[in-house]
Amino acid sequence: MAKALYDKDSNKKALKGKTVAVLGYGSQGHAHAQNLRDSGVSVIVGLHEGSRSRATAEKDGFQVYTPAEATKRADIVMFLMPDHMQGPVYRESVAPNLKKGAALAFAHGFAVHFGQIQAPRENDVFMVAPKGPGHLVRRMYTEGRGVPCLLAVEQDASGKAGEIGLAYACAIGGGRAGVLSITFTEETETDLFGEQAVLCGGITELIKAGFDTLVDAGYQPEIAYFECLNEMKLIVDLMYEGGLSWMRYSVSDTAKYGDLTAGKKIVDEHTRSAMKELLAKVQDGSFAKDWILENQCGRPRLKKWMQTEKAHPIEAVGKELRSMMPWMDAKSAPEA
Repeated sequence: MAKALYDKDSNKKALKGKTVAVLGYGSQGHAHAQNLRDSGVSVIVGLHEGSRSRATAEKDGFQVYTPAEATKRADIVMFLMPDHMQGPVYRESVAPNLKKGAALAFAHGFAVHFGQIQAPRENDVFMVAPKGPGHLVRRMYTEGRGVPCLLAVEQDASGKAGEIGLAYACAIGGGRAGVLSITFTEETETDLFGEQAVLCGGITELIKAGFDTLVDAGYQPEIAYFECLNEMKLIVDLMYEGGLSWMRYSVSDTAKYGDLTAGKKIVDEHTRSAMKELLAKVQDGSFAKDWILENQCGRPRLKKWMQTEKAHPIEAVGKELRSMMPWMDAKSAPEA
């Protein structure tokens, strides 16, 4: 198992006198910026002129510049905008204004690993990736705790990129929980694979397939929703808290037996083969190329797919049932 690094392992002076430009002020951006500032680091925010986040960042007390102006003032430029935007922002705003010896930092390796950003040889390139959403990164920090982080160094021009990266991870709270070393390749490819095969692509199709199977067999949609979507959270929470063994300890013996007899019929060799194909397309860059082209074309397939998915019966049934659950802060996705 990889050795974790903590606050005690960090050189607290590695960020002294340095200014961090946080490009983007969304989920991760606001958390990084505020945690860094509360740790005594000089922080500015880079946003384009029309950004809806500009007013929020200014209200939170940050000096906000365009990405180009922020880069000019920065010793560390942290990219915290969506993956597909990072390449254009780097080429148009960051590269022409990047100081010699400044570091480029990332919370996900997509743009670097797939060649959308190619840093000059004299600049450090590192990644600090918290393993949790920004609101959790911020909340844990304010409570004196932290979210585990991944740390990777792609380019060590100064000979101190790892030291600076670890100090950064600790400054956002990661050193309180543990910082694990990784590579840009490993983080990027495992992250993309997990999203496609399990977390988003896999689980949503499994839920819909279960729902459709029950409804097509004549069962009420409301009951199908409860069994195939609503109760998914209960099971996932158990796995989240104690792994698969805790979930199996906690459920009924009947559920355990159903797990034993049915699991490998659903996730069979065909499924595992499909997962290997997905991973291969991540590894050889096919998925990245496809996603970049989709954005360049205005996302026609994604937009059409989102509308189709929104029209699935499970959405209407779920909205109605969630209104019956006062303990839940029910959400609705905005119109595209």
